[in-house]
Amino acid sequence: MRVTEIFHSIQGESTLAGVPTVFVRFTGCDLRCQYCDTEYAFYGGRQMSREEILAEVAKYPARFVCLTGGEPMLQKELPQLARELLDRGYQVSLETHGQRPLGAVPPGVRKIVDLKTPGSDEPHTEFSAFGELVPGDEVKVVVCSRDDFQWALQKLDELQVWGRVPVLFSPSYGQVSPQDLAAWVLESGRPARLQLQLHKVIWGEKRGV
Repeated sequence: MRVTEIFHSIQGESTLAGVPTVFVRFTGCDLRCQYCDTEYAFYGGRQMSREEILAEVAKYPARFVCLTGGEPMLQKELPQLARELLDRGYQVSLETHGQRPLGAVPPGVRKIVDLKTPGSDEPHTEFSAFGELVPGDEVKVVVCSRDDFQWALQKLDELQVWGRVPVLFSPSYGQVSPQDLAAWVLESGRPARLQLQLHKVIWGEKRGV
């Protein structure tokens, strides 16, 4: 498996925001979203066996592990690694762009699935992952404009996501203000949540946090 970095930090996103977590960031992504803040994970990295990854994770005290990227589902051994982490008593989340099949992800993994809007420059065209969501999973939407927000509301309505799993909206940095997004969420009347990137609030734009 190709890994960009493994580090111990505070979870900055999802309903687990604020929880001490070990992050395993895999290398490689098949999308190029215009707002991506982890472009350094597109290339490079180092080859690690599942055993080496498990040993590195075990060096830290946190019992939460976040599998992220890049796009983790490009790693063929991702399902096996997730199962091995669960078997060792870790709580495991998977951050994915949601445009690759998720059927192999073992039960018990919290799938945090992006809904890519037109403003991302990589809008969703394949929505099957949203039919696979189960209690404990989450949907994340980064919005770049009011039109993006309205597009997402319509898609989430069509996909019947509301009430099944939490839906978290994030503002694209420098494109949408948190104040505006908060107003849109309130006006929508939907059971949505506003999400800011807590790690950036704490440490700013840095790697490994």
